[in-house]
Amino acid sequence: MANLTTLLPSIPRSGRYNREYFLSDAIAAVIVAIMLIPQSLAYALLAGMPAEVGLYASILPLAVYAVLGTSSTLSVGPVAITSLMTAAALSDVAEQGTGDYLSAAITLAALSGVILLACGLLRLGALANFLSHSVVQAFVTASAIVIAVSQFKHLLGVDSSGDNLIELLDTLYATIGETNYFTLAIGSGMIAFLLASRFWGTTVLERFGVSAHNSALMAKTAPVLGIIATILLVLGFDLESKSVAVVGDIPAGLPFLALPSFSLQLARELLLPATLISIIGYVESISVGRTLGAKRREGVNNDRELIALGGANLAAAVSGSFPVTGGFSRSVVNFDAGARTQAASLMTAGLIALVAWFLTPYLYHLPKAALAATIIVAVLSLIDFSIVRKTWRFSKRDWGSVIATLLLTLAFGVEVGVSSGVLISIGMHLYRTARPHVAEVGLVEGTEHFRNILRYKVKTFPDVLNLRIDESLFFANASMLEELIYNRVAKDEGIKHVVLMCSAINEVDFSALETLSDINKRLFEEDILLHLSEVKGPVLDKLNRVYFIDELSGKLYLTQYQAFTELSS
Repeated sequence: MANLTTLLPSIPRSGRYNREYFLSDAIAAVIVAIMLIPQSLAYALLAGMPAEVGLYASILPLAVYAVLGTSSTLSVGPVAITSLMTAAALSDVAEQGTGDYLSAAITLAALSGVILLACGLLRLGALANFLSHSVVQAFVTASAIVIAVSQFKHLLGVDSSGDNLIELLDTLYATIGETNYFTLAIGSGMIAFLLASRFWGTTVLERFGVSAHNSALMAKTAPVLGIIATILLVLGFDLESKSVAVVGDIPAGLPFLALPSFSLQLARELLLPATLISIIGYVESISVGRTLGAKRREGVNNDRELIALGGANLAAAVSGSFPVTGGFSRSVVNFDAGARTQAASLMTAGLIALVAWFLTPYLYHLPKAALAATIIVAVLSLIDFSIVRKTWRFSKRDWGSVIATLLLTLAFGVEVGVSSGVLISIGMHLYRTARPHVAEVGLVEGTEHFRNILRYKVKTFPDVLNLRIDESLFFANASMLEELIYNRVAKDEGIKHVVLMCSAINEVDFSALETLSDINKRLFEEDILLHLSEVKGPVLDKLNRVYFIDELSGKLYLTQYQAFTELSS
């Protein structure tokens, strides 16, 4: 095999693509394609798109990520949450089933691609770290509930709508009397089959002599078996004549590649949803990529992943589909099936292209209830209320942000939920940094270590105030430090020295520097000297640059122990 290192970043530069790699990738490609076909159709339904668009979203975007991405096993395509966010965003600008709706979806994918690509070129990959994990988990859980409930209309065969849980339940309640029981039987039967395959499929196959690894992989193909069975049921019992909704005609062939039409007004309306979809998509992808990469000791480049996902979404727009991102379930299956490189994704894209070209006519009688059941079972694994219990035990502030995100997403929909999640994450960060932990410390006798006087039995002296600042100083928190020092000095008139232990300070901005200068002058006016200890090199360079150290009323100490020993003697 030719060396594919220059084409696929996931292949180690020291190795060559050989027969063993090819066989592993080929096997993984077949398994993932079998799993991805029903998922693609189902997520197109969730996004309010024609079924074939789900297949289109799993061909060119998957191939583009394979070329640009740094994860060897991440599989890109339509996923539940971004599909729901797509439907929510497009419902405000176009009517489902129209050409305008499809055009808006293509624009949304293009905007998402441009945003991700720009962030990658600007090296903004680390910005994902500002989105709290607990908040993201709360949003995903609430979104999964909304997704599952949104599919009940297909399970019941009724007409209902809504962008949030309250609206969905209200319309379902109003139309539940119109339930089609043939549709309900197909949908509930499909759910039962998929759940049984998930929980007991591996055990049953092992009893027939199949290895544990192969049993687990074979159980993942259950959705395809369910789809085949439900198509045969619809045909055998002529259920379409009994008002069971089916997918209908799916055009055969590959997507027509074309540049998306551009409307400035439409772009303005979709810019915020595209940004939110980009954020959630990137966070999900990078989380999956890091998790799977750690199992093989492979690194994932944040900025390169932004570029790869941006390219995948631009490919989605060019091929007439909707926003895509890295999917957890398909990536895990890809990994477990033995994929060694992104060549597996290229093969998967090729197999799905063959399905789109030759097999779509056979999907005419596929009941929508079966696809809805596939979505419901897929998102059940995303629902995790343990985050509520864990954050309650760990931090009431984190618990409050989790509850707020959950309730806002359920009550007002995914766009409000993800917007509030981003704002809550940023707000939590600003709140914590604006109120840094400052401890009065003393010497642990027999050592050179200093600890909080409220937690340890330590040695102190009445005329020396030792304060440890556990955060960088900037405009939002410097005044709090100033107020704390003045209040403490006013309470104890015997203090002659204030020592700021700076071991945790990594940065000082200009506003904080001015505050430190004011503290130094005011303390000196009251015959109190200000000292600094354990100042880090980069911080010290900044302080020297503006002559703060020369103006310091006290001394600069290398260690806190040195300051304590000298000032207490």
